[in-house]
Amino acid sequence: MNDFTIRLARAGDQPGAYHVCMKTGNFGKDGEPFYREDPDALGRIFVGPYLVYEPELSLILEDEQGVCGYALGAFDSRQFFARYEQEWRPKLCAQFPAPTGDPASWTRVQTVHHWYHHPDYFMPEPYDAYPSHLHIDLLERAQGRGFGRRMLEQVMDRLRERGSPGAHLGVSMLNTTAFGFYQRLGFRELIRVGEGSDGCIYMGKSLRGGENGHRVE
Repeated sequence: MNDFTIRLARAGDQPGAYHVCMKTGNFGKDGEPFYREDPDALGRIFVGPYLVYEPELSLILEDEQGVCGYALGAFDSRQFFARYEQEWRPKLCAQFPAPTGDPASWTRVQTVHHWYHHPDYFMPEPYDAYPSHLHIDLLERAQGRGFGRRMLEQVMDRLRERGSPGAHLGVSMLNTTAFGFYQRLGFRELIRVGEGSDGCIYMGKSLRGGENGHRVE
């Protein structure tokens, strides 16, 4: 049986965490077949900035095989995205040209490179109630063991200790398993944006005891 450890992220975790992002990059399933030409494409958006800008809210799950999951948070989403826009995104745009031609013909990698140049900073309302946000991915070998819940609760505890009133997250409309998981954690649906493979459900959870109908442990 694997021995798993939850810990704060540290220097050297980026390659393993990027790999997790790619391996869960097909709406929660293995994205490797779609990202072979640029395996780090997703990680540069959804992992790297958190490890750099929010290290105290970046948890890593590892076993003897290496990094197998992460839970990431941002305390103030507006400030986080402003820093991403000013410091992180210009480097991506300089390194990876925007794709051209018919978007319907783009590969998944080209679509992500398009996101570099046209980022989505959507934050659900009411912002003041859910200013923080969360992001989590686990490899298959780490799923179904309760680590996702434990890691998210630890990040939310850290957010609560810093005074955050609530957090939000986005889940693909195609990822019904994740939607149910977040509901069981006390998240409630706030708004749906888009549809189909491009659709995202934004969910929020109060970090103040007794709200959302769930007791804070």
